[in-house]
Amino acid sequence: MSTKYAPPAALPPHRAGMAGAPLAEPGSALPQAVAAANYLEKERAIWYKTYGDREGPRTYEEDRMRRLFLLPFLALLFGCAQNHFNVPTESFAAKVKVLGVAPIVIDVNSDIRHPEKDQLVGLIADMNRKYEQQLARKLKATGNFYTVALLDGDPQRIFGDLYFRNEKRDDATIQYNKYFWKTDELRSYLRKNNLDAVMLLVVSGLTRNEKVYSSSLLSSQTNDYNYLILTAQILDGDGTILWEYPNFRGRILSYPPLINLQYPDFSEAEANFSAQADLKFKTLDGIRRTLDQRQKDILLRETQESQVYGKQFDDIISLLKYDADVEKKDSAPAGKPAPPPEQPKPVEQPAPAPAMQQPTAAPPTAPAPPAPATDEIVPAKGSTL
Repeated sequence: MSTKYAPPAALPPHRAGMAGAPLAEPGSALPQAVAAANYLEKERAIWYKTYGDREGPRTYEEDRMRRLFLLPFLALLFGCAQNHFNVPTESFAAKVKVLGVAPIVIDVNSDIRHPEKDQLVGLIADMNRKYEQQLARKLKATGNFYTVALLDGDPQRIFGDLYFRNEKRDDATIQYNKYFWKTDELRSYLRKNNLDAVMLLVVSGLTRNEKVYSSSLLSSQTNDYNYLILTAQILDGDGTILWEYPNFRGRILSYPPLINLQYPDFSEAEANFSAQADLKFKTLDGIRRTLDQRQKDILLRETQESQVYGKQFDDIISLLKYDADVEKKDSAPAGKPAPPPEQPKPVEQPAPAPAMQQPTAAPPTAPAPPAPATDEIVPAKGSTL
């Protein structure tokens, strides 16, 4: 048996009361010895039942050293706040007080390969109108903005006025469509709606090579699949991208698509003894039912929020929310000049004590005559305690 791992041979200090304290004490040696024996017998029984002749559990000292070794890595991973903005968080907080959310648009010229593309575009436009208010409510609930306004207007007309160009990007193994906007038109749009910044969201088509598994996880197929994705940006009047989604400033990068338009038919391939499953497009009714699936609360009751849109909106909120109080504390000392160092006060010399004088005897005073008896209530003078 290995010497590194062994069944417990002695009661560890944290189970014996004070670390390093002897078990035998006057008047209490027998109860502690019995407790130690019972503990060791129980631990040995559990160890032999679980491991048999294999290596046993780590000793108390080894577990303690392992936790101390992992502590700095855990502090580095979870202890520091993460800035997901393209500018310092305090700058974003000071600059963006009134945020406008433009209607979600769909890029009809993007890579959408569905055979019923026109009907699909109309369906997605209706779903965007139906659930975009869900995002506005979540943004208001963060408390990071004075006002969050869901803007009116024709989404395609707004997109046509502001759109400059787009390109397909592959950044950090994440493929998406990045959009660029006309600066003058964007500035005019913000001024017209009295906004500090605006969030622009675009649904577009994208084809990427992925490995898709069957529902039983027993089969898989790698191929080019067509998806609909959602991208978002927050821009100011100068066209500066203050924040974007997908976001590349997190420790773990994740960017799920809005919905997949294609799927491999594993059931048909299995029925026909085919090694390759045919790619099929989802029907419009299937896409509508998928987008209309409702989220459930902790009691498994259906809510009014869409599960598909809600997943995207929750990811966006998690990358936007910040602690305003912490940012104020961090930015407050930078705006105020440091106070001058306090000068030590001069020590005052004690004044010389006056010469002692002999007390003079006070002349005797005649006793005051007694007050005449009367029924009038005289208020008390001075303290009555």
